[in-house]
Amino acid sequence: MTAPITTVLPLSASLSGQAIEQHYATPIGIEKTRLLYAGSRLPTLFMLLCGIACAFLLWNQEHKLLLIGWLVWLSALAALRLLQMRAFDRAPAIRQAENYWHRMFLLGAGASGLTLSFAVIFLVPADSFYQQVPVYGLIAASVACASAAYAVSFAALLSFVLPCLLPSMVYLMFSEHEMQQGWGKLCLILLVAMLVVAWQVNRLVQRSLIQRFHNQALLERQEEAKRQAEALNRKLSREVEQRRLAERSLRSAHDQLEAHVSERTRELDEATYALGKSQARLAMALEASELGLWDWDLRTDAVHHSKLQELFGLPQSGTLNMRKDLRPLLHPKDRPLLLRALTAHLRGRTDGYAVEYRVRHADGHWVWVEDRGRAMERDARGRVQRMLGTRRNISARKHREEEQRLAGTVFEAASEGIVILDAQYHVLAVNQAFSEMTGYRREEVLGQSVIRLISTHEARLQYQQIHEHLMQHGRWQGELMETRKNGELYPQWLQLNTVRDRQGRIAQVVGFFADLTTRHQTEERLRYLAHYDNLTGLANRTLFRERLHDAIQRSRSAASRLALLHVDLDRFKVLNDSLGHDIADQLLRRMAQRLTQAVPEADTVSRLSSDEYALIVDGYPSLATLARLASNLLATVRKPLTIDGHELVVSASIGISLFPDNGRELSPLISQANMAMQHAKHLGGNCFQFYTDNLQVTTLERLQLETQLRKGIENGELEVFYQPKLNLADDSIGGAEALVRWRHPQRGLVGPGEFISLAEETGLIGAIGEFVLRQAVNQAYAWHQQGLDVRVSVNVSVHQVRQGNLTSIVRQVLEETHLPARLLELELTESQLLDNVESVIATLHQLHALGIKLAIDDFGTGYSSLSYLKRFPVDYVKIDQTFIRDLSQGGEDAAITRAIIALAHNLELKVVAEGVETQDQLDFLRLQGCDEIQGYLISRPIEALDFVRVLRAHAASPSMA
Repeated sequence: MTAPITTVLPLSASLSGQAIEQHYATPIGIEKTRLLYAGSRLPTLFMLLCGIACAFLLWNQEHKLLLIGWLVWLSALAALRLLQMRAFDRAPAIRQAENYWHRMFLLGAGASGLTLSFAVIFLVPADSFYQQVPVYGLIAASVACASAAYAVSFAALLSFVLPCLLPSMVYLMFSEHEMQQGWGKLCLILLVAMLVVAWQVNRLVQRSLIQRFHNQALLERQEEAKRQAEALNRKLSREVEQRRLAERSLRSAHDQLEAHVSERTRELDEATYALGKSQARLAMALEASELGLWDWDLRTDAVHHSKLQELFGLPQSGTLNMRKDLRPLLHPKDRPLLLRALTAHLRGRTDGYAVEYRVRHADGHWVWVEDRGRAMERDARGRVQRMLGTRRNISARKHREEEQRLAGTVFEAASEGIVILDAQYHVLAVNQAFSEMTGYRREEVLGQSVIRLISTHEARLQYQQIHEHLMQHGRWQGELMETRKNGELYPQWLQLNTVRDRQGRIAQVVGFFADLTTRHQTEERLRYLAHYDNLTGLANRTLFRERLHDAIQRSRSAASRLALLHVDLDRFKVLNDSLGHDIADQLLRRMAQRLTQAVPEADTVSRLSSDEYALIVDGYPSLATLARLASNLLATVRKPLTIDGHELVVSASIGISLFPDNGRELSPLISQANMAMQHAKHLGGNCFQFYTDNLQVTTLERLQLETQLRKGIENGELEVFYQPKLNLADDSIGGAEALVRWRHPQRGLVGPGEFISLAEETGLIGAIGEFVLRQAVNQAYAWHQQGLDVRVSVNVSVHQVRQGNLTSIVRQVLEETHLPARLLELELTESQLLDNVESVIATLHQLHALGIKLAIDDFGTGYSSLSYLKRFPVDYVKIDQTFIRDLSQGGEDAAITRAIIALAHNLELKVVAEGVETQDQLDFLRLQGCDEIQGYLISRPIEALDFVRVLRAHAASPSMA
């Protein structure tokens, strides 16, 4: 509340605006101070939040202590300013008028501006645009927010804006960075814009305050005039009283009129009695109608209202105020409707007004009210002075209407067809779904008997049975075959329920029905998918097992024989990975057709998995017949076929199990056929194998060996041996190949030939390869610490290459052990290099970039490595021992060995010969210029301690030359 204006300016129009402004200068200054304190709380909090956000954005800068100090100062400043605002709010109005508060506000505003300027100058990095944008943006937002509040006082605005923007603008414009110079120009634009806007806002506020105080002065003058008028009224009342005394003296002269007055009084009593009875009847009528009467005096805004407790939950006590008591109860959405209806009536455009709206009950819920009213009194200018009307609670009616609307919506929107019949089965109502399912429009069936819509005699008989069931039980449901309007038959699920009146008689029959066509089609499709392969159309695994079970039962009953052929396509995964799933799917469909056509005598041809098929041959005459059938099947599969321009030749592996010779139950028979197929794959594929007992023993041994190998890896039973490499140039041992051995608890030391292939099949080779790599690198580093620089060669499996993380593992191991990369050599077999050549080349370049040595193992055993050799960044080529075993001067192996050595040297590669066991082999290789050899002639693979002894003994012995 502002202090009252004690001095009222003359209302003469000749007084200048400057004089008015000077007259109100003091109260305007006080009011501006109040406005500044009232509006600065939000800018202060916003500046604090922006400061915290800026600190978060600038947290990664070097000057963290300076940033923390600035943030602490900013928080303390914000707290002090908030406390200052709180103290101002609690101060009495007399103290708020002191100039002290204005000076303290200017001081706080200046400190806030300098704090933001300090962040711009000392905290924001000069070369980070992505940090400048959010920080400068937040500071600019703080300035804009504060300026909007401080524009009330131009001095307050300048005390904040100038300390904030002037130092920042000068610092940015004179910075060496062009980007900050641009920010400085933007700061100048912001400063000018702020001053212009603040000047305009200040002018508007100034004018508003002058007009406000001027109006207040006018009101005070009007109050003074009112007091004078009241004094005159009191004087007039005294005169009226004197006049009444005079009239009373005159009335004594008219005693003859008393008789007439008595008569009139009796008549009035009778009229009053009659009026009382009428009022009582009216009250009873109002009570029965649940109407609440209201009387609204628009001059005083007072409302006399009955049934307040029933309508609004308010106590029935005295007079209410329309704006204060009743208007806040209106629902916000209904207020415009009520105002329009009331305004139209008040302006005389309607005889009365009637509107329905919601009001809040004292309990908190909304009540629907029907309000009717009419203007009863108007003044000389036609303005309404008094209105009378009624209100009643119509919530129950509104609820019923909403239920009916909702029921109608559900009725029409239901996906099921709905029909309502009377007791004689005439159609009363149908929904849209009924028309869509049956084809009959609503107009075609309303009033029609449902019996007339039934086309066949059988259906009418069925409906007669339904009618009898309804009479007995009151409901019926079941599946029927119905006819659409166009004559099409469709399956229908129908549910009928009777609705009875109060006397228990059937009033209506409500029917719900659904079209089961899609459901039947879906069930048929699901039955098909449950038993047939979606890609090939062959029987799937479920149907295969059922038919195999039935075939076994038939063979057992007829004492006949049965054969199960398990067919698996060779190298299908390679084809799928290289050519894509679409071509692979087409291949599987073509193979399914070939198998079906090639073996017409098969009872069932099924697809078990991606590239596996099974055939059931019932009642074969002999094993020779089965062998010819399997051979023909292999030949049929192997025929070339063309898919999307690709000519493909695919072979297969077939496993055959016999009933009852091999197994007499379903699961063993399937397992035996699978074992035979796996054995055919081990033999190279493109062949068939009959199941034998020895095959099962071998399979069980491999399973046991796999389990033992997994435990051996977990229990640390693997060891690394080292086979020395002899450098033929100086007869020194400068390298060793790391070879893994398995120290089996029962079998002793197991060579790699017994478990490496199994590890590759089961995926254990990855763990074994990483173990050997780490052991070999650790051992090489230990030798390096002893002054022995031995280059350790580690074999890398194709599984490790395919995983794609070989480079990262090697880098990690070298970093952990600190072994020089030149002392590590990785050996990859020729076949690995030809598997996904581009990926392998990329991996080799990554490894070569680490500084390690690379070697091609078993060189010469492949079929196309020579065309890729120049692309591989390798350092060594290892001649496979199959070429070394039979070296003779005129033999083919000698010619191949010479060619490999010459080729490698021309490509600036070194050659290592493995498997050297005789002095003649050594002499031949030395003569041909081979660089290194390894084999039993030098040493068998030995443990690390023995390797050191061999190394030192060789260094002390005379040359092998």
